[in-house]
Amino acid sequence: MPELPEVETTLKGIMPYITGQKIIRLIVRQGSLRWPVTPDMSRIVEQQTVVEVSRRAKYLILRLSHGSILVHLGMSGSLRIAQTSVEWRKHDHIEMQLANGTTLRYHDPRRFGCWLWSEDTHHQLQHLGPEPLTSAFNGDRLWELAKKRKVAVKPFIMDNKVVVGVGNIYASEALFRSGIRPDRAAGRVSQKRYHVLGVHIKEVLAAAIEQGGTTLRDFVNSNGEPGYFQQTLAVYGRAGQECNHCSTVLRELRLGQRSSVFCPTCQR
Repeated sequence: MPELPEVETTLKGIMPYITGQKIIRLIVRQGSLRWPVTPDMSRIVEQQTVVEVSRRAKYLILRLSHGSILVHLGMSGSLRIAQTSVEWRKHDHIEMQLANGTTLRYHDPRRFGCWLWSEDTHHQLQHLGPEPLTSAFNGDRLWELAKKRKVAVKPFIMDNKVVVGVGNIYASEALFRSGIRPDRAAGRVSQKRYHVLGVHIKEVLAAAIEQGGTTLRDFVNSNGEPGYFQQTLAVYGRAGQECNHCSTVLRELRLGQRSSVFCPTCQR
């Protein structure tokens, strides 16, 4: 699933091509996504200009002259810049044709993403926690919210109400760097250790963004190319292999129906 760094990479890739451009036509071939594509959106957005492209959590926001389009890549979605003459691929569901002759295409084999229109604030963005790479997020916030919480620390930091965008891959890596077991109760992690964890969450996400995201089976950036952060993964996807730090065999457990790999020696 595309996580925050993948979405940020997509944002940077499409922004130069669509910002300031008039939408000539919006073609919706398949509107049955996680939530149905807003009815009549094609008519609403045509001839409007893309004023700004931004990100909130894992959502992309295309702000137009009047209102905005909320895009989520879901589990397998991607956005690609192409020429209008390029043939549609299987699982290409939406195409935004722009005045500069380029097109923005939405590809989603599992159809679990979304394209939603709103003239006001999108309700999906309400009640979200702070962005992890801003000053609003830090270890003190984690410690305060974790008090008396029995939930394991990994699903705790993956809760969008606590902080947005810390998905499975980056939560695993940040916990490893911090020396914290993923199944330790959130309320039993000290304030000092949360300070360390907050720093490592920022570092892991920033490094992944710089390297173009993580190479996943379903994710490619706006040019159709994979990311490269996977080359530096310490625990995610490495169950049964030796820890790079201490040579202990990495173990795997299930937390919230997700696989969690950790080092029983380095993480306590």
